[in-house]
Amino acid sequence: MSLMIPTSRRRMLAGAASLLATPAGLAQVLLGAPSAANSLSSKPGTRLVVPFAPGGATDVLARALAERTQERLGPIVIDNRAGLRGSLGTESVARAAPDGSTLLLGTVITHAINPWLGASKLYDPVRDFTPITLLARMPNVLVVNADSARRLGLNSVADLIAYARQHPGKLSYGSTGIGSTGHLAAELLKARCNVFITHLPYAGINPALKGLLGGEVDLSFQNLASAAPGIKSGKLRALAVSTARRSSSMPELPTLAESAPGLGLDGFDVGIWFGLFGPARMTPALTARLNGIFTEALATPELRERLDTLKAEASPSTPEQLAALVKTDLQRHEQMSKRSGGRLDGMQ
Repeated sequence: MSLMIPTSRRRMLAGAASLLATPAGLAQVLLGAPSAANSLSSKPGTRLVVPFAPGGATDVLARALAERTQERLGPIVIDNRAGLRGSLGTESVARAAPDGSTLLLGTVITHAINPWLGASKLYDPVRDFTPITLLARMPNVLVVNADSARRLGLNSVADLIAYARQHPGKLSYGSTGIGSTGHLAAELLKARCNVFITHLPYAGINPALKGLLGGEVDLSFQNLASAAPGIKSGKLRALAVSTARRSSSMPELPTLAESAPGLGLDGFDVGIWFGLFGPARMTPALTARLNGIFTEALATPELRERLDTLKAEASPSTPEQLAALVKTDLQRHEQMSKRSGGRLDGMQ
């Protein structure tokens, strides 16, 4: 007695046999064929958490990365979870499953500054995350209101320090908020040079720039992308970048140490970095695959062009290098963050 197998069933079995006959086919069956689902986990798509509001540099970078990696990862949903200067969104990733379906675009704020302002109650920046790769770096630039620069003769960092020493408290600086990199850079400059400059915190980048352009404050440390239009128009005078080396976007700008030699600013380095993290306990194999996918994306001309608009530089790394950066910056920013007097309680 013969067993009759329907034609459609015979074709399916024949196709399966053919697929299993090759090593590549066997791997496809065992690992799963690419689909609209996340190719690295069993869940549909990938959730990339941006712990800040839409429209900022972190959000723009996340969307550019999603465009360049979704072919490998499947659909990527950008999840903006703002609150407590990035701490709420960061905490949500710390509590997620370590299967590659939830990732975080973290920054120096979330992983090296906020922990000293109270975020340690929400998450541990080292223990609760798996570093994947550093993504990009962005310098801050010390800019002076052009009218203030002309009126007070502030043509260099050395001029600014000399004026501040002769007129304690007469100069004022604005920041995007207590605990921001611009705030910490200004406080470090004050401490290094033993000067007093009045601080006026604003609730975000746009109000801070408006206050600087309108003459409410004399100077500010702003990220280069935000300050560039004012510099180009002549309403702001750029004095120096706050990082240890010059920016490729504006190589003519000196570093603080170069602009004021012998005044205590050697080794000054307060910039912004962006990194990709997953929840703790992700497997080394999964971490390595994600590292490869995002590192390749950072090398594409399209993403490099998008980074240029942000005045940022692609800075891919190994997971170990990002882990080391977090630990180093945590130590570097401890005293500055504590000196700032900021707390996450009540911050937006």
